[in-house]
Amino acid sequence: MSNSADSPGTESSPAARPRRPRPVRVLTAGIFALAGLLFFVSFDTAKGTNIRTDASLLKLSDLIHERSRKNAELDESNGALRKDIEALAERDDGSTEAEDARLAALEEHAGTQKLKGEAITVTLNDAPPDATAKLPGYPEPQPDYLVIHQQDLQAVVNAMWQGGAEGIQVMDQRLISTSAVRCVGNTLILQGRVYSPPYTVTAVGDPEKLKKALAASPAIQNYMVYVNVYGLGWKVEDEGTTTLPGYSGTVDLHYAEPLD
Repeated sequence: MSNSADSPGTESSPAARPRRPRPVRVLTAGIFALAGLLFFVSFDTAKGTNIRTDASLLKLSDLIHERSRKNAELDESNGALRKDIEALAERDDGSTEAEDARLAALEEHAGTQKLKGEAITVTLNDAPPDATAKLPGYPEPQPDYLVIHQQDLQAVVNAMWQGGAEGIQVMDQRLISTSAVRCVGNTLILQGRVYSPPYTVTAVGDPEKLKKALAASPAIQNYMVYVNVYGLGWKVEDEGTTTLPGYSGTVDLHYAEPLD
């Protein structure tokens, strides 16, 4: 006699059995729930703003400009303190006239004193972003062709020294023997401060000799090709009698040291 459980009449039909949720369906439901949560969090975070903007880059840019402004203030404060020290040093300290004259000459060569004389100014600027080749036979510009580079600024400074410049000022800062003209992209970093184009370089000296030195520089001749073809900015102006400020920043040398 067969067991009643094996009887066809008593066998449960597939439709009557409780269905277990399939793993695939559970996973799909979980993904949709997670996606919904992400959309809600994104909406709540954005609140109508563009969250695609890299906030960390904006903060870094703000920090750089703030540090540049702070460095400018410290330079001014340092210059004022230096004047106070010089005023105290002018009191009778037992030095001879010859020693005072030698000290004054050293200060003049160091660039820490104001310098007055005939001057010229060179202005360099980026080309328009939509610039095209103006002369036949030249390729259409790459982005790199349209911006001022470190070697362009350095070429102007070197040519001016070669032309007998007595002193040089880049933007609003006087150059000294330890000054380094450095660019990151098309941004100038000079003595702890940040500048954007257009860039100005002013030199005190014989204007004609300075202009001849600029024209004779191979690096500037190469730069002039980009001026004529792609529209990079270049302007040389006579400034007449000009007074360059003395360098007011720190003269301490900073260098890397190995870790213990």
